[in-house]
Amino acid sequence: MVTLEDARRIIAAAEKKAAEIGQPMNIAVADSGANLVAHVRMDGAWLGSIDISMKKAFTSRAFDISTKDLAEHAAPGKQFYGIHASNDGKIMIFAGGIPLKKDGKVVGSIGVSGGSGDQDHAVAEAGAAAF
Repeated sequence: MVTLEDARRIIAAAEKKAAEIGQPMNIAVADSGANLVAHVRMDGAWLGSIDISMKKAFTSRAFDISTKDLAEHAAPGKQFYGIHASNDGKIMIFAGGIPLKKDGKVVGSIGVSGGSGDQDHAVAEAGAAAF
């Protein structure tokens, strides 16, 4: 289970990393049912990335895979090509979504958006590491 206290700790670690790299981000944390627990939009982060961060969190929990890895499988000619059109458009295949695990079991996720794919993934990793 991902509690609000967990989500705040995850977000704080992600915010710290985003500040270190100088890129304001939107950071979303979801529970085991892919429901939003908490979200932060850092000052100056893109408005359009609010929705994307939440959808990255949903995607990584819905499929228990990082969105970075899912993107590789969703490329043209790959096994999951077209998956982004499923789930009423809630699937994001940009880097920045990571499942949160406890005792080897996925119990939630983090979704980050606002920079490049590499930046989003690095910030999400920092948040996930705080879990």
